[in-house]
Amino acid sequence: MKIVAVTACPAGIAHTYMAAESLEREARRRGYQIKVETQGSMGVENAISAKEVQEADVVIFAVDMNISGADRFSGKDIYRAGVAEAIRSPGKILDAAIQLIKKKEARTNAGKESS
Repeated sequence: MKIVAVTACPAGIAHTYMAAESLEREARRRGYQIKVETQGSMGVENAISAKEVQEADVVIFAVDMNISGADRFSGKDIYRAGVAEAIRSPGKILDAAIQLIKKKEARTNAGKESS
């Protein structure tokens, strides 16, 4: 499983990085590949490349504000959550993001079977 995520809060200081660390720790514990871009007062850090977006199975936005460059994720499955939720419940966010993928795959497979 390949995941890319963006974390951002209006202040862009502690909570942005705490959310990133929480998601990274939980994803690694599960054996998933993850890259988290942070956006805030320090600007964009650990920027996600176009190739990484293309290869990702799902995108997570753990944000409390609009992010810059959101259009580069167009066409990808995106799960949205708040920064506080990412800090407190990263497993819940990952579970929901995975369910998003599974539902899409089920719809795609159902469409193929009815053809």
